[in-house]
Amino acid sequence: MKRIFLTGASSGIGLAIAKSLVARGDEVWGTSRDPARIAPLPRLHPLRLDLADSGSISSGFNAALAEAGHFDVVINNAGSGHFGPAEHLSEKEIASQFQVLVFGQLQLMRLALNAMQSRPQGLIINVTSLASRLPVPFMAAYNSAKAALAAFTMSIQLELPNSQIHIVDLQPGDICTGFNDAVAKSAKPDSRYQANVAKTWDAVEHNMKNAPKPDLVARRVCELIDQPNPPPQATAGDAFQTKIAPLIFRFLPQRLRIWGLKKYYGI
Repeated sequence: MKRIFLTGASSGIGLAIAKSLVARGDEVWGTSRDPARIAPLPRLHPLRLDLADSGSISSGFNAALAEAGHFDVVINNAGSGHFGPAEHLSEKEIASQFQVLVFGQLQLMRLALNAMQSRPQGLIINVTSLASRLPVPFMAAYNSAKAALAAFTMSIQLELPNSQIHIVDLQPGDICTGFNDAVAKSAKPDSRYQANVAKTWDAVEHNMKNAPKPDLVARRVCELIDQPNPPPQATAGDAFQTKIAPLIFRFLPQRLRIWGLKKYYGI
């Protein structure tokens, strides 16, 4: 039995992870901005945490830590998205994405590292995205925030002294959840972007509906938790997005990468 701290436990990938963990006997402290939305499951302890609020992150984690005594695993999963032309993104919209997807998650990771140093052992899983390597058109703030978290994770992996504390960058591809329903959208784009915005959103919706279920990510998380020496980077999703596309793109010049992604999204 492991004691696990999980953000974004009320829906989507986070809910699937929570269900899988408690089903196998782990104790999970799951967070949401509204704890009432967290499913009432045995061994799932709901608590409030808002990644947009630094004070909420500290108080939420510390309260859970006091109750748990220690955490074997901390999973940075919660997130949000924004859809609209990069040219028209406001500073507020960009800052909001980076607060939730980078700054809030890095604060939580530092809290987790500090707590784990006393043992010293543990596992931190930062759920980034394949969008950090294969950007989705009109999701520039999301793509770049996920890339920033992935780069920071690798930097920590480089610097962390040899110990039994492991950090994993888990990069899911498209997963069939209600994520798109909560994506914030920019106001109606100007005529230069309107057609491509519509085509891209149609492709994003189609890909999401036909993507693997979040249980796939939950199984991958359980595998990582059970490994004595988990890999520094892992993926979860269909074979094309997680294996074929990244392999091809690794060897292509930027011009061909852009061409390929435009073709993929029909723009």
